[in-house]
Amino acid sequence: MRIGMTLNYTGGFKQTVAELADFEKAGLEIVFVAELYSFDAVSQLGYIAAKTERMQIASGILPIYSRTPALLAMTAAGLDYVSDGRFVLGIGASGPQVIEGFHGVPYTAPLGRTREVVEICRKVWRRERLVHEGRYYTLPLPPDQGTGLGKPLKLINHPVRDRIPIFIAAIGPKNVELAAEIAEGWIPIFFVPEKSREVWGDALAAGRARRDPALGELDIVVQAMLAIGDDVGDMVELARPMLALYIGGMGAKGRNFYNDLARRYGYEKEAERIQDLYLAGRKDEAAALVPRELLELTSLVGPEGLVRERIAAMREAGVTVLNVTPMANTHAERVRLIERVRELAS
Repeated sequence: MRIGMTLNYTGGFKQTVAELADFEKAGLEIVFVAELYSFDAVSQLGYIAAKTERMQIASGILPIYSRTPALLAMTAAGLDYVSDGRFVLGIGASGPQVIEGFHGVPYTAPLGRTREVVEICRKVWRRERLVHEGRYYTLPLPPDQGTGLGKPLKLINHPVRDRIPIFIAAIGPKNVELAAEIAEGWIPIFFVPEKSREVWGDALAAGRARRDPALGELDIVVQAMLAIGDDVGDMVELARPMLALYIGGMGAKGRNFYNDLARRYGYEKEAERIQDLYLAGRKDEAAALVPRELLELTSLVGPEGLVRERIAAMREAGVTVLNVTPMANTHAERVRLIERVRELAS
């Protein structure tokens, strides 16, 4: 089980990157950079590549709608080059609020588009002349949709690798099935290992049944708050605003994938009430209704014995990468947390 960490895309980024060398020495093996309606992740990943030596760097995630499939492939190949083959392309569909609101692109056919994006990326990395006749992407562009001068080109550069790992963020059953079928890794959210088989088992099994053996075993990347000690249990409360944001505010009524997930976990009444309150602007009240059980089951917070048990539960559920958020006041304490969770996960 590998240890990863997601870097905050808001303030303090350069300072955090400067500290990555210490985390790398402590056993951190992969670092993720998110991209929402924030600074782009690509420039920051390039910066990280120059400041580290061994750890993998990953986008977590790049939305499939905000770049063409070929540009996603070019970007991944470029980041893999500057990092000497350490890049992982994390992609996902994001949601209509961001895609249509910030990028002005219709949020249509996320499943079909994801499949074609993956196919196109792998063609580009193999340096094939780019010809693709799909339902959502046609390359070159047909004459009746442009000038008619488009040519089937291949990537000029020779990539470091002709198959860069692709991790797909997914939580809906069909999306998870697709990730298990075509990607090297799957990134869920709010992962409860004890309920993973019930919520995602069928989808994972269906996808794996069609999986190309050449892809290897599916990596499962799970994010969790990390704090170890006899007096840290209440730190899980710090996650309340974030879960309330996702369950209540990341989507419209009837079109919130995270709210749907909370319902599938068995929190139907809480999910409905959290969303009503959040959309009404009563965010603190919404956060107060996030079940404490959900906060605890999705975290690695508590005495060492409890954290060890939670890691074992994650491993039993198939988790291969623990993407932790170390909760401590000082850099030295955060480094020690990475060291300790690395030891516990070994």
